[in-house]
Amino acid sequence: MRKCQVKILELLKMPQARGIKDLDDPAATMLHAEIIRQKPFLRKLYTDFYRQFITAVPDFESKVIVELGSGGGFIKEVVHNVITSDVLEVPTVDMVFSALKMPFEDAGVDAFFMVDVLHHITNPRGFFTEALRCLKVGGKIVMIEPANTCWSRFIYKNFHHEIFDPRAKWELAAGTQGPLSQGNGALPWIIFKRDRQIFEKEFPALRIVGIQNHTPLRYLLSGGLTLRQLVPSFAYPAVKAIEYVLSPVNNLVGMFVTIELEKVNPPKAG
Repeated sequence: MRKCQVKILELLKMPQARGIKDLDDPAATMLHAEIIRQKPFLRKLYTDFYRQFITAVPDFESKVIVELGSGGGFIKEVVHNVITSDVLEVPTVDMVFSALKMPFEDAGVDAFFMVDVLHHITNPRGFFTEALRCLKVGGKIVMIEPANTCWSRFIYKNFHHEIFDPRAKWELAAGTQGPLSQGNGALPWIIFKRDRQIFEKEFPALRIVGIQNHTPLRYLLSGGLTLRQLVPSFAYPAVKAIEYVLSPVNNLVGMFVTIELEKVNPPKAG
């Protein structure tokens, strides 16, 4: 069965993606940026993801907005005032730093935006602590991550290169892998669903505003960053309409989840 899956993925792989051997090489990020530009279906999906951020942060133009793990994305075309960043030295971002040690003043940031970043962070507790330091009261963390549903588990466990282990701990095992090749796609579900009470106890100043599963089809049909686009670009509105019809069962079929956190004044003891 596994050999069959590998053969299918190799047949569907884009010619450009065949040359990617090391995801932690900045050249891979630049190639991903090129792939996003060349695939209209995928580009439209990213645009919709970025618009979710705008919806979560009204009047974003007047605020200090930081995207973590910007990589090969193009968020500045949608959120013009965003500060882009990454852990790798790539020319497409404004700043290079770790999410565990950020170069911002205390209470100096209004919002952090993240697409597929949290599940690569080796020490999530360290990140939440650092984000709390940087955020203003009322500031937000808005992240789009892999979901843990019946459909997504099947896809991520059988057709994706990253680990997807809902039984794991929060911290990623230390090893020789780099920041992009190491990850656990189930980590957001682990923290905010399985261990929600633990998160709320340890980080009372980070209120969970919303958790919403979505997008069961569009990323798959786009081919993502490695596979060929499976449908014509003009089909995007139709596929999006089908997803809207499927939205009542997104907790069963969603492949992504949007998680929104807000910094609040923690309740006083006693």
